[in-house]
Order: sequence, then C-alpha cells, then structure tokens
Amino acid sequence: MNIPYGRQNITEEDIKVVIETLQSDYLTQGPKILEFEEAFAKYVGAKYAVAIANGTAALHLCAMALDVEQGQKVITTPITFAASANCVRYCGGEVVFGDIDPETYLLDINSVRKLLEASPKGTYQGIIPVDFAGRAVDLEAYKKLADEYNLWIIEDACHAPGGYFTDSKGQQQLCGNGNFAELAIFSFHPVKHIACGEGGMITTNDEALYKKLLKLRTHGIVKSEDQYTNSIAFAGGDEKYPLWYMEMQDLGYNYRLTDFQAALGLSQLSRANEGIDRRRQIAATYFDAFNGKDYIQGQSGVVEGHAYHLYIIEVENRLGLYNYLREHGIYAQIHYIPCHLMPYYRQFGWKEGDRPFSENYYKLCISLPMYPTLSEAQQQYVISAINTFYEAE
Repeated sequence: MNIPYGRQNITEEDIKVVIETLQSDYLTQGPKILEFEEAFAKYVGAKYAVAIANGTAALHLCAMALDVEQGQKVITTPITFAASANCVRYCGGEVVFGDIDPETYLLDINSVRKLLEASPKGTYQGIIPVDFAGRAVDLEAYKKLADEYNLWIIEDACHAPGGYFTDSKGQQQLCGNGNFAELAIFSFHPVKHIACGEGGMITTNDEALYKKLLKLRTHGIVKSEDQYTNSIAFAGGDEKYPLWYMEMQDLGYNYRLTDFQAALGLSQLSRANEGIDRRRQIAATYFDAFNGKDYIQGQSGVVEGHAYHLYIIEVENRLGLYNYLREHGIYAQIHYIPCHLMPYYRQFGWKEGDRPFSENYYKLCISLPMYPTLSEAQQQYVISAINTFYEAE
C-alpha cells in the first residue's frame, strides 16, 4: 500500500478537455484563460481574477503591484511555505515574522499588533496572513488593524479555495473574495484542491491593481490603444495605432498560464465543492479517531469553513511516527520548518527562540493523508497504524 499525504484526482473528463484544447488553435494564451479567470472569480466571490504560472509567481506579482521595495517591512507567519515570505525579498523588502496562535496554527493577530506597537507608524507597509492548512484567517479583524496602521494585506489562500470565516455580522466570507484584502493568491499545484500541474491565481476587487497585474504578468507589455503613451506617428500609423503595435511600459515577467492548464483548471473547478465536502468528511473521521487520545497534543479538528488542504496532528516522538508510517507505506509530511530558521533568513539575525509557538509546533506537527480520493479503508489503515505505534511504546 502506498498512501501519500496529498494526491491529484485526474478524471477522464479532465483528460478530454485538455486534449480538446491541445487540438485547438491555442496552447499558451487562449480563450480558456479568461474563461477560467471568470469562473474562479465567481467561485470565490471576487470581481477580478488573473491566472498566473504558479502560486509563487502570483505572490511576486502581488508584491510588485503593491510597490514593495528596498527598506519596506512586511509581516508574515513563519509556518508557511517559504514563498509567502520570499515574495517580499524578491522586491528588496524586509520580512518580519510574527508568531502563530498555537490553537489555530495561523498568524496570531496579537503578535502582529505587538510588532506594530513597538515601532513608529509607517515602519511597516503590509501583512501577508496565510490560510494555513485550509483554515481561514479572520481577515475582518486584520483589515481593522491594517487600516489603523495604513497597511495593505495580501491573503495567501493557496490552501483554502472554498474555505471561509464568519464575520461580525454573521456573514460567511470566502477566502479570496477581496472584501478585506487588497489581493489574494491561490495555487494549483497537484496536491492542492484544484490541480493544473502548476498554476496560480490572483483575485482582487481593485480594478487598478487588476490592470497592473495583467501588464506585469506579460513582460510589462500592453496591447490596448487606450493604454498607449507613444504617439500614433511613432507607432507607424496615421490616425490609428497599427495592429502590430504594443508597448512595454514596465519591467514585467512571463508569468502566464497556458490555455490547456486553464482547461484542466476549469474541469477541476467544476468538482471543487464535491472535493471540499469529502475533505471535511475525512477531517471529521480523523478528529473522532484521535479526540481524547493521550498521545495527541493538538490537531486540526472540526472547524467551520476549514478547507482542509492538510490535516495536522501534534504528537510526541514525531520522528518515530514519521518513520514508522513510511515503513508501512504511509507518506505523511511535515508542514512546515519555520521560515525564520531557514539558513537564508538566519543571516538576517533570526534565531531559535525568537518565535516559540511556531518552533514548538514544528517539533510536534505531522500532516496526515488528506485528499478526496482517499478511501475509507485507506484512512482507517492510517488511523490504525498511528494507534498501533503509540500503543506499542
């Protein structure tokens, strides 16, 4: 038996739509891109969506669109994939790590407030909270704090399409809907809810940012007459710009998604709600199985609005369990080594003890298999293996 922590689900319909697109006139930028963007924006409740090559590129473009530059400081969580922090460094900014709430595993807003209060206003420019494991950050609270200190917010929602939190008015706020964050990003890596092989999406309700992202995604080039700045005569026309004309107005990147990846994403999106329902069923089974066990120090639990990209338990002898599971064909994973203790970030002075809740979490955490095609028998095999390991100690 071979059970990974995550796995894509590619159906015959997925394969069919990709083949159809491969046989069409477009492979790179074609009609499926806009169709996917519009469908995804509708799914999360945002006005605009921009398809991107991957989640990391999406984060980079967000930082560029918000004009992150040398000397600016941005706060994020240490418990995330490194790209959440690296996007700030790509633009020359400084990353400051808050600590996590040990109950939710999310960036602790009280930790962020302490950082802000310890420095003069204007020291920090933005916050990048992460919907870690699929649990939605309370962005309403973060927006209130951000407005107080004139900060922008990028929501890293890579783990949480379809996730939500309930606001102070009792309304469900979908991850990435743009109601509280300037920008949000998603990933379509194979282990995520929607798989495109690679791919990402940026959502926003800000039209100016949307237009800026479209330009930055494609080398900083525009091909729209109402955006041109050079004269018609320079462009080679008399009364109109000729059809061949385009302008590079900013230093952008080739961060485009392909049309056949978008076709796959559209097909996957059509099953997104079904997939998240199954993930929540799996989470409930894990919770019931481990609730009250003396070897469990913490777990993801059953949380309203959780999208369950990951299901995490915290255990003693984590290394022993990890190795035991691998010996039995269960490939659990660790999410994540705290970013501030990566050698790259240590060079800026970060050290062990700086973020104790994050560091203690790392010593105990292990992510269990979580994907919609995980069968009940496979899940029971995982649960049984964990119980057997600790009962034998």
